[in-house]
Amino acid sequence: MIHDRGAKKWTALMLPEHIEMLKALQVQYSYKEKPVLDEQQVEENAIKLQLAIHDDLTVEVKFYKTHDFHKVKGKLLSVVSNDCIVFDNEDRMRVKFSDIMDVLVI
Repeated sequence: MIHDRGAKKWTALMLPEHIEMLKALQVQYSYKEKPVLDEQQVEENAIKLQLAIHDDLTVEVKFYKTHDFHKVKGKLLSVVSNDCIVFDNEDRMRVKFSDIMDVLVI
């Protein structure tokens, strides 16, 4: 029976540059792709946002940014030139319309 040390024996041969490259590859493998929404979903999201800003309702928006999905919850403060929405929270977060995946009116 062979008693191998597995990955331990190879760590001495790896340069710091190799380790950095492997870590960068692991990060890239965890990236998520931005899905393409159809026209109906985009229109439905726009209607929900208009309803929320008109009636001062709280919304939860799922959006795509920096290779991952994020959620933000709050009331809408304004719509900036039909390009992005601004939330009325402590950091006045901006989300582009093209990055919005789903809108939930609460």
